[in-house]
Amino acid sequence: MNAQLPGLFTGQFSIDGATRLYGTIGDPIRQLRLTAMMPQVFAAAGINAVWLPFDGGAELLPLLLDGLGKLRNFAGLTVTTPHEAAALRLLGRATRRAEAAGSANLVRREHDGILVGDNVEGAGFVRGLEAHGYRLRGASVWVVGLGAVGGAIAAALCEAGVGRLLLTEIQRARIDATIDRLSRHHPDVPVAEVTTPPKGIHVAINATTLGLRPEDPLSFDPLVLSTDVVVADVIMSPAETPLLHHARTHGRRIHHGRHMLDHQVPLILDWFDIDAKDLDVVALARSIGR
Repeated sequence: MNAQLPGLFTGQFSIDGATRLYGTIGDPIRQLRLTAMMPQVFAAAGINAVWLPFDGGAELLPLLLDGLGKLRNFAGLTVTTPHEAAALRLLGRATRRAEAAGSANLVRREHDGILVGDNVEGAGFVRGLEAHGYRLRGASVWVVGLGAVGGAIAAALCEAGVGRLLLTEIQRARIDATIDRLSRHHPDVPVAEVTTPPKGIHVAINATTLGLRPEDPLSFDPLVLSTDVVVADVIMSPAETPLLHHARTHGRRIHHGRHMLDHQVPLILDWFDIDAKDLDVVALARSIGR
Protein backbone atom coordinates (compact mmCIF):
# COMPACT_ATOMS: atom_id res chain seq x y z
CA MET A 1 0.00 0.00 0.00
CA ASN A 2 1.55 3.30 -1.06
CA ALA A 3 -0.71 5.94 0.43
CA GLN A 4 -0.24 9.67 0.73
CA LEU A 5 -1.06 10.21 4.40
CA PRO A 6 -2.41 13.80 4.25
CA GLY A 7 -5.25 12.70 1.96
CA LEU A 8 -6.17 9.48 3.64
CA PHE A 9 -8.65 10.76 6.16
CA THR A 10 -10.79 13.17 4.17
CA GLY A 11 -13.52 10.70 3.29
CA GLN A 12 -16.48 10.01 5.52
CA PHE A 13 -16.13 6.91 7.66
CA SER A 14 -19.22 4.75 8.17
CA ILE A 15 -19.90 2.27 10.95
CA ASP A 16 -21.87 -0.86 10.10
CA GLY A 17 -22.70 -4.21 11.62
CA ALA A 18 -19.27 -5.63 10.75
CA THR A 19 -17.31 -2.86 12.48
CA ARG A 20 -14.93 -4.15 15.15
CA LEU A 21 -14.81 -2.23 18.42
CA TYR A 22 -11.58 -1.43 20.26
CA GLY A 23 -10.79 1.08 22.95
CA THR A 24 -8.59 2.40 25.73
CA ILE A 25 -9.57 2.71 29.37
CA GLY A 26 -7.82 5.14 31.67
CA ASP A 27 -8.33 7.78 34.34
CA PRO A 28 -7.91 10.34 32.82
CA ILE A 29 -7.93 9.47 29.11
CA ARG A 30 -8.11 12.69 27.09
CA GLN A 31 -4.36 13.35 27.02
CA LEU A 32 -3.47 10.07 25.29
CA ARG A 33 -2.09 9.93 21.73
CA LEU A 34 -3.27 6.36 21.07
CA THR A 35 -6.97 7.20 20.93
CA ALA A 36 -6.27 9.71 18.16
CA MET A 37 -3.71 7.53 16.43
CA MET A 38 -5.52 4.23 16.02
CA PRO A 39 -8.50 5.46 13.96
CA GLN A 40 -5.98 6.86 11.49
CA VAL A 41 -4.10 3.56 11.41
CA PHE A 42 -7.40 1.79 10.67
CA ALA A 43 -8.19 4.25 7.90
CA ALA A 44 -4.74 3.94 6.37
CA ALA A 45 -4.93 0.14 6.39
CA GLY A 46 -8.54 -0.01 5.18
CA ILE A 47 -9.75 -1.76 8.36
CA ASN A 48 -13.40 -1.61 9.38
CA ALA A 49 -12.91 -0.78 13.06
CA VAL A 50 -13.22 2.06 15.56
CA TRP A 51 -11.18 2.94 18.63
CA LEU A 52 -13.11 4.35 21.59
CA PRO A 53 -11.89 6.23 24.68
CA PHE A 54 -13.26 5.02 28.04
CA ASP A 55 -12.67 7.54 30.83
CA GLY A 56 -13.40 6.08 34.24
CA GLY A 57 -12.13 5.03 37.63
CA ALA A 58 -11.62 1.70 39.34
CA GLU A 59 -15.33 0.86 39.40
CA LEU A 60 -15.53 0.95 35.57
CA LEU A 61 -12.75 -1.55 34.86
CA PRO A 62 -14.47 -4.80 35.95
CA LEU A 63 -17.74 -3.72 34.32
CA LEU A 64 -16.03 -3.00 31.02
CA LEU A 65 -14.04 -6.23 31.06
CA ASP A 66 -17.18 -8.19 31.88
CA GLY A 67 -18.92 -6.61 28.89
CA LEU A 68 -15.93 -7.29 26.68
CA GLY A 69 -16.19 -10.98 27.47
CA LYS A 70 -19.82 -11.03 26.31
CA LEU A 71 -19.90 -8.62 23.36
CA ARG A 72 -18.94 -10.52 20.21
CA ASN A 73 -17.88 -7.51 18.12
CA PHE A 74 -15.86 -5.92 20.94
CA ALA A 75 -12.36 -7.10 20.12
CA GLY A 76 -10.19 -5.64 22.84
CA LEU A 77 -8.77 -2.87 24.96
CA THR A 78 -5.59 -1.15 25.82
CA VAL A 79 -5.33 -0.30 29.49
CA THR A 80 -3.54 2.72 30.87
CA THR A 81 -2.97 4.50 34.18
CA PRO A 82 -4.07 3.63 36.82
CA HIS A 83 -5.69 0.34 35.78
CA GLU A 84 -2.87 -1.89 34.48
CA ALA A 85 -2.17 -3.86 37.66
CA ALA A 86 -5.87 -4.34 38.46
CA ALA A 87 -6.54 -5.50 34.89
CA LEU A 88 -4.05 -8.35 35.24
CA ARG A 89 -5.92 -9.70 38.28
CA LEU A 90 -9.24 -9.70 36.40
CA LEU A 91 -8.12 -11.73 33.39
CA GLY A 92 -8.65 -15.38 32.60
CA ARG A 93 -5.13 -15.78 31.22
CA ALA A 94 -2.01 -13.66 30.77
CA THR A 95 1.30 -13.94 28.97
CA ARG A 96 4.56 -14.56 30.79
CA ARG A 97 5.55 -11.01 29.83
CA ALA A 98 2.52 -9.57 31.62
CA GLU A 99 3.12 -11.76 34.65
CA ALA A 100 6.74 -10.58 34.83
CA ALA A 101 5.60 -6.96 34.53
CA GLY A 102 2.89 -7.39 37.16
CA SER A 103 0.35 -5.64 34.96
CA ALA A 104 -1.50 -5.82 31.64
CA ASN A 105 -1.90 -3.02 29.12
CA LEU A 106 -3.52 -5.16 26.40
CA VAL A 107 -6.67 -7.25 26.72
CA ARG A 108 -8.35 -9.23 23.97
CA ARG A 109 -11.39 -11.47 23.82
CA GLU A 110 -10.73 -15.01 22.63
CA HIS A 111 -13.36 -16.98 20.68
CA ASP A 112 -14.42 -18.76 23.87
CA GLY A 113 -15.01 -15.43 25.62
CA ILE A 114 -11.95 -15.74 27.84
CA LEU A 115 -10.06 -12.48 28.34
CA VAL A 116 -6.31 -12.74 27.78
CA GLY A 117 -3.77 -10.06 28.62
CA ASP A 118 -0.28 -8.97 27.65
CA ASN A 119 1.96 -5.99 28.42
CA VAL A 120 3.95 -4.35 25.62
CA GLU A 121 4.76 -1.01 27.26
CA GLY A 122 8.18 -2.19 28.31
CA ALA A 123 8.83 -3.90 24.98
CA GLY A 124 7.87 -0.68 23.19
CA PHE A 125 10.28 1.31 25.35
CA VAL A 126 13.11 -1.17 24.74
CA ARG A 127 12.45 -1.21 20.98
CA GLY A 128 12.49 2.58 20.96
CA LEU A 129 15.89 2.68 22.65
CA GLU A 130 17.32 0.04 20.33
CA ALA A 131 15.90 1.77 17.24
CA HIS A 132 17.86 4.88 18.23
CA GLY A 133 21.09 2.94 18.44
CA TYR A 134 21.35 2.25 22.16
CA ARG A 135 22.63 -1.25 22.89
CA LEU A 136 20.94 -2.86 25.89
CA ARG A 137 22.30 -6.41 25.88
CA GLY A 138 24.92 -6.50 28.59
CA ALA A 139 24.27 -2.87 29.60
CA SER A 140 23.83 -1.56 33.13
CA VAL A 141 20.47 0.23 33.42
CA TRP A 142 18.87 2.26 36.24
CA VAL A 143 15.06 2.55 36.42
CA VAL A 144 13.49 5.13 38.76
CA GLY A 145 9.83 4.40 39.57
CA LEU A 146 8.15 1.01 39.63
CA GLY A 147 4.51 1.70 38.94
CA ALA A 148 2.89 -0.21 36.10
CA VAL A 149 5.07 1.40 33.40
CA GLY A 150 8.29 1.08 35.38
CA GLY A 151 7.55 -2.54 36.22
CA ALA A 152 6.89 -3.32 32.57
CA ILE A 153 10.11 -1.62 31.48
CA ALA A 154 12.10 -3.47 34.15
CA ALA A 155 10.74 -6.81 32.91
CA ALA A 156 11.41 -5.91 29.27
CA LEU A 157 14.98 -4.87 30.05
CA CYS A 158 15.56 -8.27 31.66
CA GLU A 159 14.08 -9.94 28.58
CA ALA A 160 16.42 -7.85 26.41
CA GLY A 161 19.41 -9.27 28.28
CA VAL A 162 20.75 -6.32 30.24
CA GLY A 163 23.83 -7.11 32.26
CA ARG A 164 22.63 -5.39 35.44
CA LEU A 165 19.36 -3.76 36.46
CA LEU A 166 19.23 -1.22 39.28
CA LEU A 167 15.90 -0.05 40.70
CA THR A 168 14.74 2.91 42.78
CA GLU A 169 11.24 3.24 44.21
CA ILE A 170 9.93 5.00 47.31
CA GLN A 171 7.15 2.46 47.96
CA ARG A 172 8.60 -0.57 49.74
CA ALA A 173 5.87 -2.95 48.57
CA ARG A 174 6.43 -2.06 44.92
CA ILE A 175 10.14 -2.69 44.89
CA ASP A 176 9.84 -5.92 46.87
CA ALA A 177 7.16 -7.22 44.49
CA THR A 178 9.16 -6.20 41.40
CA ILE A 179 12.37 -7.85 42.54
CA ASP A 180 10.44 -11.00 43.47
CA ARG A 181 8.77 -11.18 40.03
CA LEU A 182 12.00 -10.54 38.14
CA SER A 183 13.95 -13.10 40.16
CA ARG A 184 11.34 -15.73 39.25
CA HIS A 185 10.93 -14.86 35.57
CA HIS A 186 14.48 -13.69 34.78
CA PRO A 187 16.79 -15.34 37.32
CA ASP A 188 19.91 -14.81 35.19
CA VAL A 189 19.75 -10.99 35.35
CA PRO A 190 21.29 -9.36 38.46
CA VAL A 191 18.68 -7.01 39.95
CA ALA A 192 19.28 -4.76 42.95
CA GLU A 193 17.74 -1.80 44.75
CA VAL A 194 19.66 1.47 44.96
CA THR A 195 18.72 4.57 46.92
CA THR A 196 21.21 7.00 45.35
CA PRO A 197 22.29 7.57 41.74
CA PRO A 198 24.53 4.61 40.85
CA LYS A 199 27.93 4.62 39.18
CA GLY A 200 28.87 2.70 36.06
CA ILE A 201 25.48 2.74 34.32
CA HIS A 202 24.76 3.21 30.62
CA VAL A 203 21.08 4.25 30.69
CA ALA A 204 19.03 6.07 33.35
CA ILE A 205 15.24 5.98 32.98
CA ASN A 206 12.61 8.10 34.68
CA ALA A 207 9.52 5.88 34.91
CA THR A 208 7.73 8.09 37.45
CA THR A 209 5.05 10.70 36.69
CA LEU A 210 7.40 13.50 37.77
CA GLY A 211 7.67 15.88 34.84
CA LEU A 212 4.04 15.91 33.78
CA ARG A 213 3.72 19.36 35.42
CA PRO A 214 6.24 22.20 35.12
CA GLU A 215 6.43 22.54 38.91
CA ASP A 216 7.39 18.89 39.48
CA PRO A 217 10.84 18.23 40.95
CA LEU A 218 13.26 16.13 38.93
CA SER A 219 13.11 12.41 39.69
CA PHE A 220 16.92 12.46 39.70
CA ASP A 221 19.69 14.90 38.84
CA PRO A 222 21.22 13.81 35.53
CA LEU A 223 24.32 15.90 36.16
CA VAL A 224 25.52 13.56 38.93
CA LEU A 225 25.76 10.77 36.33
CA SER A 226 28.63 10.22 33.93
CA THR A 227 28.46 12.35 30.81
CA ASP A 228 28.05 9.29 28.58
CA VAL A 229 24.88 8.04 30.32
CA VAL A 230 21.72 8.15 28.19
CA VAL A 231 18.93 9.92 30.09
CA ALA A 232 15.47 8.60 29.13
CA ASP A 233 11.94 9.51 30.18
CA VAL A 234 8.60 7.70 29.82
CA ILE A 235 6.52 10.89 29.83
CA MET A 236 5.13 11.73 26.39
CA SER A 237 3.64 15.15 27.07
CA PRO A 238 5.46 17.46 27.37
CA ALA A 239 7.72 15.94 24.73
CA GLU A 240 10.80 17.35 26.44
CA THR A 241 10.33 17.10 30.18
CA PRO A 242 12.32 19.25 32.64
CA LEU A 243 14.55 16.21 33.23
CA LEU A 244 15.35 15.83 29.53
CA HIS A 245 15.75 19.57 29.04
CA HIS A 246 18.17 19.78 31.97
CA ALA A 247 20.15 16.80 30.68
CA ARG A 248 20.26 18.03 27.07
CA THR A 249 21.34 21.57 27.91
CA HIS A 250 24.25 20.11 29.87
CA GLY A 251 25.47 17.93 27.03
CA ARG A 252 23.81 14.62 27.89
CA ARG A 253 22.22 12.31 25.36
CA ILE A 254 18.46 12.06 25.87
CA HIS A 255 15.64 9.75 24.80
CA HIS A 256 12.01 10.95 24.61
CA GLY A 257 8.97 9.15 25.99
CA ARG A 258 7.03 9.30 22.74
CA HIS A 259 9.24 6.59 21.24
CA MET A 260 7.73 4.09 23.69
CA LEU A 261 4.28 4.44 22.08
CA ASP A 262 5.59 4.70 18.50
CA HIS A 263 7.27 1.33 18.86
CA GLN A 264 4.37 -0.21 20.76
CA VAL A 265 1.91 0.26 17.91
CA PRO A 266 3.16 -2.71 15.80
CA LEU A 267 3.02 -4.88 18.93
CA ILE A 268 -0.52 -3.73 19.66
CA LEU A 269 -1.62 -4.54 16.10
CA ASP A 270 -0.01 -7.99 16.31
CA TRP A 271 -1.72 -8.71 19.62
CA PHE A 272 -5.12 -7.86 18.18
CA ASP A 273 -4.36 -9.66 14.89
CA ILE A 274 -4.92 -6.44 12.94
CA ASP A 275 -3.44 -6.70 9.45
CA ALA A 276 -1.49 -3.53 8.68
CA LYS A 277 1.54 -5.20 7.11
CA ASP A 278 1.53 -2.86 4.11
CA LEU A 279 2.00 0.18 6.35
CA ASP A 280 5.11 1.55 8.01
CA VAL A 281 3.21 1.74 11.28
CA VAL A 282 6.04 3.25 13.30
CA ALA A 283 6.44 6.08 10.77
CA LEU A 284 2.67 6.66 10.79
CA ALA A 285 2.65 6.72 14.59
CA ARG A 286 5.43 9.30 14.58
CA SER A 287 3.44 11.54 12.23
CA ILE A 288 0.34 11.66 14.45
CA GLY A 289 -0.17 13.69 17.56
CA ARG A 290 2.85 15.97 17.22
